[in-house]
Amino acid sequence: MSHDIDMAENADAKKSFIKEFMEFLQKFSIIGLAIAFVIGQAASKLVTAFVTDIITPLIGLLTPNVGDLNKAGLTVGTSTFSYGDLISNVINFLVIALVVFLAYKQLSKFGLMKDPVKG
Repeated sequence: MSHDIDMAENADAKKSFIKEFMEFLQKFSIIGLAIAFVIGQAASKLVTAFVTDIITPLIGLLTPNVGDLNKAGLTVGTSTFSYGDLISNVINFLVIALVVFLAYKQLSKFGLMKDPVKG
């Protein structure tokens, strides 16, 4: 008899744990965060390729004596300061920030995302 009670308590504990875990996933939108993270990683790679393969060479063409913006730098003695790579990364960040902002605006427009400012 005691064995049956222990099994029932154990089953209740498992159900409670699963229920608690599901509530956690819903409360913190973990699945949505995971999906957003994966999509964000893919979008980041796409934007990086766009900046590296299209934007940076165009800026390099428009900048005299540079050619490839990523390789632009200033050499002082034996040290080289690669400011071109820094500029490319800043452009990359700005494009990613713009894409995230536009996605946020669209999701908010359709009510798929709660505006933290409005509560």
